[in-house]
Amino acid sequence: MWRLRRAAVACEVCQSLVKHSSGMKGSLPLQKLHLVSRSIYHLHHPALKLQRPQLRTSFQQFSSLTNLPLCKLKLSPIKYGYQPRRYFWPARLAARLLKLRYLILGSAVGGGYTAKKTFDQWKDMIPDLSDYKWIVPDIVWEIDEYIDFEKITKALPNSEDLAKLVPDFDKIIESLSLLKDVFTTGSPGETAFRATDHGSESDKHYRKVSDKEKIDQLQEELLHTQLKYQRILERLEKENKELRKLVLQKDDKGIHHRKLKKSLIDMYSEVLDVLSDYDASYNTQDHLPRVVVVGDQSAGKTSVLEMIAQARIFPRGSGEMMTRSPVKVTLSEGPHHVALFKDSSREFDLTKEEDLAALRHEIELRMRKNVKEGCTVSPETISLNVKGPGLQRMVLVDLPGVISTVTSGMAPDTKETIFSISKAYMQNPNAIILCIQDGSVDAERSIVTDLVSQMDPHGRRTIFVLTKVDLAEKNVTSPSRIQQIIEGKLFPMKALGYFAVVTGKGNSSESIEAIREYEEEFFQNSKLLKTSMLKAHQVTTRNLSLAVSDCFWKMVRESVEQQADSFKATRFNLETEWKNNYPRLRELDRNELFEKAKNEILDEVISLSQVTPKHWEEILQQSLWERVSTHVIENIYLPAAQTMNSGTFNTTVDIKLKQWTDKQLPNKAVEVAWETLQEEFSRFMTEPKGKEHDDIFDKLKEAVKEESIKRHKWNDFAEDSLRVIQHNALEDRSISDKQQWDAAIYFMEEALQARLQDTENAIENMIGPDWKKRWLYWKNRTQEQCVHNETKNELEKMLKCNEEHPAYLASDEITTVRKNLESRGVAVDPGLIKDTWHQVYRRHFLKTALNHCNLCRRGFYYYQRHFVDSELECNDVVLFWRIQRMLAITANTLRQQLTNTEVRRLEKNVKEVLEDFAEDSEKKVKLLTGKRVQLAEDLKKVREIQEKLDAFIEALHQEK
Repeated sequence: MWRLRRAAVACEVCQSLVKHSSGMKGSLPLQKLHLVSRSIYHLHHPALKLQRPQLRTSFQQFSSLTNLPLCKLKLSPIKYGYQPRRYFWPARLAARLLKLRYLILGSAVGGGYTAKKTFDQWKDMIPDLSDYKWIVPDIVWEIDEYIDFEKITKALPNSEDLAKLVPDFDKIIESLSLLKDVFTTGSPGETAFRATDHGSESDKHYRKVSDKEKIDQLQEELLHTQLKYQRILERLEKENKELRKLVLQKDDKGIHHRKLKKSLIDMYSEVLDVLSDYDASYNTQDHLPRVVVVGDQSAGKTSVLEMIAQARIFPRGSGEMMTRSPVKVTLSEGPHHVALFKDSSREFDLTKEEDLAALRHEIELRMRKNVKEGCTVSPETISLNVKGPGLQRMVLVDLPGVISTVTSGMAPDTKETIFSISKAYMQNPNAIILCIQDGSVDAERSIVTDLVSQMDPHGRRTIFVLTKVDLAEKNVTSPSRIQQIIEGKLFPMKALGYFAVVTGKGNSSESIEAIREYEEEFFQNSKLLKTSMLKAHQVTTRNLSLAVSDCFWKMVRESVEQQADSFKATRFNLETEWKNNYPRLRELDRNELFEKAKNEILDEVISLSQVTPKHWEEILQQSLWERVSTHVIENIYLPAAQTMNSGTFNTTVDIKLKQWTDKQLPNKAVEVAWETLQEEFSRFMTEPKGKEHDDIFDKLKEAVKEESIKRHKWNDFAEDSLRVIQHNALEDRSISDKQQWDAAIYFMEEALQARLQDTENAIENMIGPDWKKRWLYWKNRTQEQCVHNETKNELEKMLKCNEEHPAYLASDEITTVRKNLESRGVAVDPGLIKDTWHQVYRRHFLKTALNHCNLCRRGFYYYQRHFVDSELECNDVVLFWRIQRMLAITANTLRQQLTNTEVRRLEKNVKEVLEDFAEDSEKKVKLLTGKRVQLAEDLKKVREIQEKLDAFIEALHQEK
């Protein structure tokens, strides 16, 4: 009987032990245990079901802390009360043998499972070296021809067969616990009492305190273990980075002659560069993904970007707005850490401080150049490529910081301009919004969060980054407030992921390595991480960079083919429109049209040198006489002709010619030559070319002509040489033959006849229409014209009485004329009489001079004899011969200057103007306009975008 009672007590003890899991109530939660540990202790427990772990998001999988295997936890068994020992050695020996067998079998199977899992984790960490397959000998890739791997794989057991070998650990634990209670000494009643839930209050308190301490201790050990493996992973990544750098350097040195293809990120960046210059006139919108970095001013956007790029590449200022225009940064992997602009071939070595300073200065200069006068920010994008070993491939756009108040020195519309620029980038449905928030300031002061929540209300493409977490932890009274920010509970905006980073101690001279070390040290000791307010995958810029890169490429793969199809449809529409409107014309864009116009302009400039010398001299002589004829007639000839003898006439002429030559004539000659060159240049530029003429170039040619003429300046020494030549020509009075004499008389008659015609017109305007015009055209004279007519008639009567009357009226003559007119009822004033006399006497003098020319036609014989014993004096003919000879010599000299010097200088100016216009895109857009130009421009850009997208998609499929 006592044996039956003892067996019943033993069964009750075993049941109590199995029910309470060997005293583990209130211990470590199930989620805190390693996967193998959970399978050991909770595989078949009736109250607990082992749940399948949730799939990781794209952000969780990049945490170097969460991917590490947790160390196995050793839980010391808790003894309940005093149990007397019994020396039943056969049973104890059997129990030990059974325990040893199952331990060996469990260790073997569990160890194999753990090893396989660790191998898979390390396999995922190994970088993708598919681009460097060519480094491995070809025999390695052809080994499958010699070994049948499929047969070997089929021979290996599958996972289900291996799972059958795993023992039922719950049954093993239950059996061991039963044997332990059966073969140990002690009071059964006392053991059963200790195993129940009705313990004393002091025992419960002790157990509660003990479990809390164990949990804290286990969390501390877990954190230290994770940090230990974090350092190991970083060391391995650094070694991997150096190895990749060596491989890429070997390829750059030409050891392997196989040329590497352009990287995917570079191809994608080229597509975005073309799109940034594309004018979407046909509703073709750019929906290709970018990482758009937005945030309040001084929130740390630049610092986050520099940590991702691993270099201090952006200009910095204390509180001043430094980002004045969007900066597109393309990150890609390369053997050297360098940066270069899209439109420049210079490489900046980011490992050298002088190159970093030069790069920052260049970015600042480009920003200020983009900003127009009167503005503070500009929407024009600066494109920068950054390459280096270990950089995550992506395209980021750094935008100007959002401001709440416009300060002094800023344009009044700065705030609205920044908002419009930010909205333009964030409205792209495939743009990834990297929202930067300063953690050291109150969350209520944030402006950008409202803007982001408007653009992405569901948070499907927003990543929230809290910067300056070290200052936040130090200054914020409630640490739970930081947790609320990270979890997205404090802001109205939603996000795809939340991150916390530290970007240094606020010193602009800190290196990236120093900032990274400071960041790691801070999070190792941070209470936010120890108290699980922050998860391991949510901290450090390294995890942020990996998560953003993964999200970027995921978005690219999902949207790039759809965008390519959109551009194909746009291209078809543009080609159809071109064929219908311009069926016989080539599709020349603005740059191609400019090159065509440039060649035509240069050909027309060259044609200036083909103008004959005779043509140059004729137009120069004619233009110069038109310019100086008034001065010659009015200021030289007429005053000299009023003299009474030839000596006085010649003296007056010589003096006036000398004064004219010294002061005015050379300058007038140069002006005439320059105007003549302009007229000929304009004639060649603007005259129609027949059917080949294209009026689309007219505005450009006119602008080139005006700018070239503005830049051209005649040689300074031309006037001095002309002065000497003209002075010598005017001093010569010797007419060598009768032909020259007749030419001088003809020249004089033409000049006087032209002046007489001008005088007749002036008199006609003064007195009104004559009787013929009044009868034929029904015209009448005005009252003033009638007065002028009566005055003219009275003055003509006076000239008939004295044909040799001097040029000026005496006072008594004016009085006589006035009284005679008054007697006929015509009231005149002395001023009107003088004006009328000037024209009347001028006509009388010119007619007399023309009659004198006819008499001088036979005067060459008397000229040779110096008019000795002759009443005929033809000094005025000699004067006009001197003027004519001066004009011919001046025209010849100017022609030589034109053909030898000025035409070439003008051609040089035209080339410089064309080069300047070629670099000025705004000028080309202004001068080459029209539907035809815009349609060809859009068609070319859409084709280029589509071709680049197709090449990128093909490379993307090959990489998969």
